[in-house]
Amino acid sequence: MSLEVLKQLDGPIVLVGAGKMGGALLEGWLGLGIEPARLVVLDPNLNPEAAKALADKGVSANPAYDAIPHAAVLILAVKPQVAPAVIASIRGIVGPKSVVVSIMAGRTIGFMQEALPRGAAIVRTIPNTPAAIGKGITVAVANAAVSPEARAATSALLGTVGPVEWVESESLIDAATAVSGSGPAYVFLLAEALAKAGAAAGLPADLADRLARATVSGAGALLEQSGIDPAILRQNVTSPGGTTAAALAVLMDEAKGFGPLLTQAVAEATHRSRELAG
Repeated sequence: MSLEVLKQLDGPIVLVGAGKMGGALLEGWLGLGIEPARLVVLDPNLNPEAAKALADKGVSANPAYDAIPHAAVLILAVKPQVAPAVIASIRGIVGPKSVVVSIMAGRTIGFMQEALPRGAAIVRTIPNTPAAIGKGITVAVANAAVSPEARAATSALLGTVGPVEWVESESLIDAATAVSGSGPAYVFLLAEALAKAGAAAGLPADLADRLARATVSGAGALLEQSGIDPAILRQNVTSPGGTTAAALAVLMDEAKGFGPLLTQAVAEATHRSRELAG
C-alpha cells in the first residue's frame, strides 16, 4: 500500500540532508522499492564516494538546483541552525503541489510558512534516533494546505523507519518531543545507571554493563512484541515480598520515585522545547 501511494506522486522525492536521519530514510525508501530515479539527494557535505555510491544505485546526488523539477515531497533533514539558508536555496523546488516535510527540531510551521512560498503544504515532524535502525517513531502535524494524499505520502515515506503518529495541534509537538524525541536518552540513562548500580552492588563493571544492556534491550523487545500493558508486564515479574518488589518499593515511591521524577523531567523538556521554538 505504501509503495502504491508513492508511485502516484507527480514529481521527485527530494531529500535535503543525508546525515544519520536522512541516510536512514534514504535506505528505507530504497528498501521499500521506490525507483532510485525518483529520488534526489541534496547535501553539500556528501563526500565523493557517497555521491558515487548513490549515482551507481540510480539516485541523483547534488544535481544543479535549476535542473530539479518541482518536488512531490521535499524532506528537510538538516540542523535547525542552517534552516534559513537551506530553505532560501531550495524555494525554487517547491511547487504548488509540493509538500514540505521538516524533521528539524524547534522549527515551527509558522517559521516555515514565512520562509517558503505562500500557501506551501507543510508537515512538521519529530522523529527519534532509533529510526537509524528502523525502530523509530515519528510524531507529525500538518498545516491546512496538506491534502489527504500528501499526508498519506508523508506517512509512507517516514514509515520506512518506524510508525508515524499524527496529531492535530502543533502545541502537542513539544510534549511529543519530550516523550519520544528525547526519550531514548532516558532509556540510555537507565542502562547507564543500572550498570553503575550493579557495580556498586559488587558485580564486575564489565559484567554489570552487559547485564544492564541486555536487560533494557530485552525488556524493550518484550514490550514491543507482546503488546501487553507495561503495568501488567511489571506485575508479571513482581512476586509479593520478593526482590523485584523490594526494588520497586523504592522506584515507585509516590513522592520521590521514578514516576514523579520522570513527570518532572518530561515537563522540563516540554518547557525547553517551547523556549527553543520561540
